[in-house]
Amino acid sequence: MPTVTSIIIAIVTLILGLLFGYIIRKSTAEKTIGSAELKAKNLLLDAENKAETIKKEITIEAKEEAHRLRSEAERDAKERRSEIQRSEKRLIQKEEAIDKKLESIERKEESISAKEAAAVQKNKEIEEVLQKQLTELESISGYSVEDAKKILLNNCEKEIRYEASVMIKDIVSKAKEEADKQAKEIITSAIQRCAADHVTESTVSVVPLPNDEMKGRIIGREGRNIRAIETLTGVELIIDDTPEAVILSGFDPVRREIARIALEKLIVDGRIHPARIEEMVEKAEKEVNSVIKEEGEQATFEVGVHNLHPEIIKLLGRLKYRTSYGQNVLKHSVEVAHLAGLMAGELGLDVKMAKRAGLLHDIGKALNHEFEGTHVDLGVDILKRYKESEVVINAVAAHHGDYEPKTMEAVLVAAADALSAARPGARRETLDTYIKRLEKLEEIANTTPGVENSYAIQAGREIRVICKPNQVKDEEIAMLAREISKKIEGELEYPGQIKVNVIRETRAVDYAK
Repeated sequence: MPTVTSIIIAIVTLILGLLFGYIIRKSTAEKTIGSAELKAKNLLLDAENKAETIKKEITIEAKEEAHRLRSEAERDAKERRSEIQRSEKRLIQKEEAIDKKLESIERKEESISAKEAAAVQKNKEIEEVLQKQLTELESISGYSVEDAKKILLNNCEKEIRYEASVMIKDIVSKAKEEADKQAKEIITSAIQRCAADHVTESTVSVVPLPNDEMKGRIIGREGRNIRAIETLTGVELIIDDTPEAVILSGFDPVRREIARIALEKLIVDGRIHPARIEEMVEKAEKEVNSVIKEEGEQATFEVGVHNLHPEIIKLLGRLKYRTSYGQNVLKHSVEVAHLAGLMAGELGLDVKMAKRAGLLHDIGKALNHEFEGTHVDLGVDILKRYKESEVVINAVAAHHGDYEPKTMEAVLVAAADALSAARPGARRETLDTYIKRLEKLEEIANTTPGVENSYAIQAGREIRVICKPNQVKDEEIAMLAREISKKIEGELEYPGQIKVNVIRETRAVDYAK
């Protein structure tokens, strides 16, 4: 019991202590909260006072700034109004000046109109006076205005023609001297540097025989051997009184060469009969074809022309057996290639292209025994077929003047061809055509006013004109030569160029009595 009581007492004491402590803490907390609230109220009051002070300061500054801005705006407005007033004054002054100028211009226009009217009146009076003077001059001179103009124009034309003829004479003479000098230098250099041989060959082949008895063996029994040879080769054998020789005559030089080789083999072999003849002809054909290929390749190698079609090389080789006016065509083509290349080098042109065109310029002659057409047209067709360049094709087409040359290489090929073929008998036209061309040349010159007579010389490459001295003066012969050359160019077709040489002589005749 005493223990329980003590426990209860302890518990009650503890509870009372707790209550007392709670009361004490509560009173302490209330005191603390009260002081905190008081401090907060004080802080709020201080803040409100400071805010009110700041607000008043800001309001005062704003009013001062507004006042300053208002003052500046008023000052700017005053300055602008003063500037506008000054501008208005200037505009008014300018308007007054413009009005004064307009008044002055109007007065001047009135004065000019009056002067124009007076000038028109004076012009009319002057025209009337001039017309009267012209009428009086026409009646005094006996010429109308048109007649007088014609006389003046004729006099002026004569003077101008005289001066022009003198100038043309000087210019042409200087140009010809310079051109002739350069052309001679180029051609002479090309000829000197090209040391090609001129090979002349016959168009008939002669086969030597060991004895005259061989003629009978060639003819054979009842002529069977000679018929077999002629049938297989297409060549005619001429066996006449020529001692120890047989003549082969054929239109195709290649076939004639095959016949010559076959006949020489038969003579060496001694066995001459149709079967053996056929065998020898086949061997000769193979040999000639091989030679043709080798000659074509040798020609291209000698000239330095490469990348030719194999068929074109074969056609070049066939030219070895073709002659033109006694000249071997393959040798001629090689020479033309060298000459054209040398001249192209002197002029700074394409040397390889000039050589190529020169080598191929007569390629059509390898076929013109078998096909219709000129060797120029055949050559152009061949080169087009094997895709040659347009420069080469134009040079081949134009080397005889049949077509217009379009490149300098074409002109050089034509010149080189003329140089290589410049020998007696190598003309490109028949005798009748040649004579007609000369007659036409003289006729053109003789029908020109002021010409007394003319003579075609140098195989038609020059015409010598004798003019009438009483109609043509010394200063006018240059114009006369120019006129004749223009008529020749327009009315006549000719290879190369024609020199027009005008001669005027003064004669004094007297008689001793």
